[in-house]
Amino acid sequence: MHPVGEHSVAAGPLSPRWLAWSLDEPRAGATSTARLSLENAGTATWRSRGEDGVQASFHWLDPLGNPIVWDGPRTPLPREVAPGEAVELTLAVTAPRPPGAYRLAFDLVEEHRFWFAEVGGTPLDLEISVAPRIADRTLAVHVHGGPDPVTAAALAAQEEAVVESESDAAAVAHLVAGAAPPPSWSRLLLDAHAEGWVAVGTALAPTGRARELAPWRGGGGRNPRFAHPLLLPSLLDGIEPTEHLGLPAYDGEERLFDGRVAVTVPRRSGRRQS
Repeated sequence: MHPVGEHSVAAGPLSPRWLAWSLDEPRAGATSTARLSLENAGTATWRSRGEDGVQASFHWLDPLGNPIVWDGPRTPLPREVAPGEAVELTLAVTAPRPPGAYRLAFDLVEEHRFWFAEVGGTPLDLEISVAPRIADRTLAVHVHGGPDPVTAAALAAQEEAVVESESDAAAVAHLVAGAAPPPSWSRLLLDAHAEGWVAVGTALAPTGRARELAPWRGGGGRNPRFAHPLLLPSLLDGIEPTEHLGLPAYDGEERLFDGRVAVTVPRRSGRRQS
C-alpha cells in the first residue's frame, strides 16, 4: 500500500489518521478494490452497528472538488476501534463515467448523522485517473443465422474495423443475417464501451415489422434509462444475449441506448439464435 505521510489531524472525538492506501486500477463504470489503513486519532470509540453507526465510504469529485458521486456504498468496520488503535478496511469502489481525471475522497460517516469531515475530521483526498472501461478498442460481431453478404458488406465498411475472433475482442456485437449497420456503428459502440457501459444498443430501421419495432426507431440521443430491452446489443465481459421479438437482446444493468444511429433490420429477421 502507499503510505499517506504526515497530514493534519484535528483534535476532537472523531478524527481519523490515514496511514496507507491502495486502489486497483479504476476503469470507468467498473468496480475495483480499495484497501485502507487508518488510526483512530480521536477520543471516541468507532462502532459499526450493522448498517448504522460508523461506516467507511467515499466521494467522487471532479478536479475542482464538485461532487460527481457523493454517497459511495458503505463498508462497516470489522470491529470496534478504540482511540489509538488502527484498522484495515477493504472497500468496493465503482469508478464514475466517463474516464478522466477525478478526486477520490475517503471518509468515515456516522450513518444518518454526519460525515467525519463535517465535524472536523480530515478525509483522504486522492487525485485519481480513471481509465477507459475497455483496454483496447476491439469489436467482434456474431451474426445470428449465419453469414450474409449484406451484413458482410456493411461490416467491411465500418469506420473501425471489426476483428474475426470473439475471444480476442473487448466487446461482441450481435446482429442477425441481413442486418446492415451504418459505417459509424462500430465507432459509436466502442466509444460507449470505453465510456463505461457494459451493454450498448442502437436504434433499428426495420424494413418490415414497423409497428412491432416502433420503440426502437430512435431519432433521439443517448438514453441510459431506455424502457425496453436493447436489441442487437454489443456486450462486454463475455455476457451472452437473451432473445426478444426474435432478436438478440439484453435487459440487464449498465446499458445504454444510442438513438443517433440505426441498424437496418431485414423483413425476415426473427430467426432463432444460433
